Amino acid sequence: MSNYTDELVDFDTALDRYDPVLGFEVHVELNTKTKMFSDAPNAFGDAPNTNVTPVDLGLPGVLPVVNKTAVEYSILIGLALNCQIAQKCGFARKNYFYPDTPKNFQTSQYDDPIAFDGYLDIELEDGEVFRVEIERAHMEEDAGKLTHMGGATGRIQGADYSLVDYNRAGVPLVEIVTKPIVGAGKRAPELAKAYVAAVREIVKNLGVSDAKMERGNVRCDANVSLMPKGADKFGTRTETKNVNSLRAVEHAVHFEIERHAAVLDSGAKIVQETRHWHEDTRSTTSGRPKSDADDYRYFPEPDLVPIVTTAEWVEELRGRLPEPPAERRKRLKAEWGYADKEFRDVVNAGVLDEIEQTIAAGASAAVARKWWMGEIARLAKAADKDIADLGVTPATIVELNSLIEAKKINDKIARQVLEFVIAGEGTPSEIVEKRSLAVVNDDGALGKAVDDAMAAMPDVVEKIKGGKMQAIGALMGPVMKATRGQADAGRVREIVMEKLGL
Repeated sequence: MSNYTDELVDFDTALDRYDPVLGFEVHVELNTKTKMFSDAPNAFGDAPNTNVTPVDLGLPGVLPVVNKTAVEYSILIGLALNCQIAQKCGFARKNYFYPDTPKNFQTSQYDDPIAFDGYLDIELEDGEVFRVEIERAHMEEDAGKLTHMGGATGRIQGADYSLVDYNRAGVPLVEIVTKPIVGAGKRAPELAKAYVAAVREIVKNLGVSDAKMERGNVRCDANVSLMPKGADKFGTRTETKNVNSLRAVEHAVHFEIERHAAVLDSGAKIVQETRHWHEDTRSTTSGRPKSDADDYRYFPEPDLVPIVTTAEWVEELRGRLPEPPAERRKRLKAEWGYADKEFRDVVNAGVLDEIEQTIAAGASAAVARKWWMGEIARLAKAADKDIADLGVTPATIVELNSLIEAKKINDKIARQVLEFVIAGEGTPSEIVEKRSLAVVNDDGALGKAVDDAMAAMPDVVEKIKGGKMQAIGALMGPVMKATRGQADAGRVREIVMEKLGL
């Protein structure tokens, strides 16, 4: 009775009758050089099954060794989430049988996580703040990766067979688990997206994870349940697994609220289970009955000694914490003088770092925003690439703007130069020189182009003489055409007025 994917209740109607309760388990892959318990390389995109050791494959007689850097990264995450750091904690074996787990257990933490009892204040777009309580952030290892072959969707359903790549098996993970989140109401999907975005921003800011959701560096399991208005007991939850984009997290929570409401309205019961998210249909389908902790038969890992932290070690790590992202945004917004919407657009476009670096390199805040949010964003969209992948640097923008300010090129030419930079033709100055793109400000060449334009447009000349200065704009087109778009517009205007005695 759990699959009512065809029966949904309108979102607003559902929220009139039920209160949503959320919970998130965010898995963060750490970007250490080696894996959690072996010296195998921790690298993305290598040939399958090349970054493995006997430890990763669970061969008989092997012994794991804890990666100290991964422990330090885990503590940094805990501190950034305002958590308490355990003075002593250990590892446990989480037993389950699946092809991507060659040891038939996952080395994780159970009753004594490295970090616990934290919180994160999440600010939504209108400024409303929700405090999300963090239950724990514990260390564990990732599983391998299954690739399902022969099906139409790339999923296990309908596949002919599956291939397993153990390169990811043993990659260090931190799993961040929230306490139940109540009171979000109709903003539950928005809060879900904002929370995962905040966690991703924090771990990226710390430098402990590449934080690329499309690569699975950050993955979210989203738990949703509903309880009737006025009730004090949580409903049965479902867990949508491995959602790997911010938009998908928001849509998955929205969908599950509508689906839960339909099931409950029908008189049926929600089955505690995992769900699979389908981006193409923006819907979930049933996975497997959700296991409780007892089903995993946790027991202490006998091959690893406990992790013992000291106050001095924790404080040394606390001293390495960068400025929190939320505080940094407030500071930058004030320093740059951007309006609320301007700054929000910058954050949403993911170019905060680029703009900050461009300003630090010598550009004004207005110039930096103009280029990164304008032409660069347009070119990235046209090429279907991330802005960061275009190859444009802050130094490029500063140099381009310097050429404009020196009146060597105009805005139109600068946009052309930028495209040549992206194509790999060199620096802006080199391109201007090589392609002879400098602005024409020679009075002789400009004077002839102006004379020709005025001779061809006597009616425009009469309007200008009559005091309609805006009519000068009509002469610009022919002049620009004659100079291949390289005329100095300001000088053209001056020449027109000189020739007409104005």
